[in-house]
Amino acid sequence: MPEKWLPPIYWDGDAVMILDQRVLPHRERTLRCTNPNQVISAISTMAIRGAPAIGVAGAMALALGARNLSTSDPKTFKRKFSALCEKVKRARPTGRNLSWAVERVCAVLGENPNATVAELEANIRGMADTILNKDIVDNQAIGSYGRKIIPRGARILTYCNAGALATADYGTALGVIRAAYDVDPSIQVYSCETRPFLQGCRLTVYELMRAGIPVTLITDNSVGSLMCQKKVDVVVVGADRIAANGDTANKIGTYMIAVLAHHHKIPFYIAAPRSTIDPTISDGEAIPIEQRDPREVTHFHGRPVAPGGAQALNPAFDVTPHSLITGIITEKGLVNKPYSKAIRKVLED
Repeated sequence: MPEKWLPPIYWDGDAVMILDQRVLPHRERTLRCTNPNQVISAISTMAIRGAPAIGVAGAMALALGARNLSTSDPKTFKRKFSALCEKVKRARPTGRNLSWAVERVCAVLGENPNATVAELEANIRGMADTILNKDIVDNQAIGSYGRKIIPRGARILTYCNAGALATADYGTALGVIRAAYDVDPSIQVYSCETRPFLQGCRLTVYELMRAGIPVTLITDNSVGSLMCQKKVDVVVVGADRIAANGDTANKIGTYMIAVLAHHHKIPFYIAAPRSTIDPTISDGEAIPIEQRDPREVTHFHGRPVAPGGAQALNPAFDVTPHSLITGIITEKGLVNKPYSKAIRKVLED
């Protein structure tokens, strides 16, 4: 990334700074959050989005909240903090990383039964920092493993935004693309626009252009035509939650692309850290799917594009069956079929 690149989330002293992704690519505005409710709002309104980034934001929200509980009694602190953990966890339901991060931070309470409030605050902040820093390291490892599955000169199709903006930095699916480009500048990328929130159009194209990686924006409904013309060699996307059998929830429209890739015999890869895997969910049917405001479909930048009173559905995610997935790229390497066994093993490492 160029020197001017702004990370999506970072500490500024005791404040959490969030790059507001709702106004990208035309403005670079940061939100200064000094209490957990501001971070929760940033998550729910998609000022910050992407499963790993949301997980990091949730951990940092808890660190902020721990400082503001106004009690010196450890028992009262733990009760109030546990309630805050539940509130943060509910900010967005589909992505696994948020609940995973909240559980890791909340575990600090049980791991330090005799700690003072000051010690608990310090340990909670330390865990939030660990989650932030580990996410960047894990993304770089995903890129390192993922670049090995990208053919030389490949034309890569990606969907939504699984880049630096969707993580603490570097990216998952775009991390694979960055790493591949570093060793093979002849690769090319197709980025789908990703309606209705246009994460591919606004964010993925923005990231790749700033990184100097050749990218062409395409409409979501042109994917089948491009594949039929043999203009796509491999698909790499991110994930919001991966079930124990490999079924994967990602941005709505991913399933459609996976079906097309399967029909045209094009490899379809998921890139995600292990924190996205939810071993408590047996298959994709149990993954909760967030339903967002229909106005995101009927309106654009607040202006109506559909007739007044039009009804609209706006599920934020869909589930791609594991049978359509060629492999899952994690920070521990490539997970191959059969996924149930391979996922158990990669979570144990």
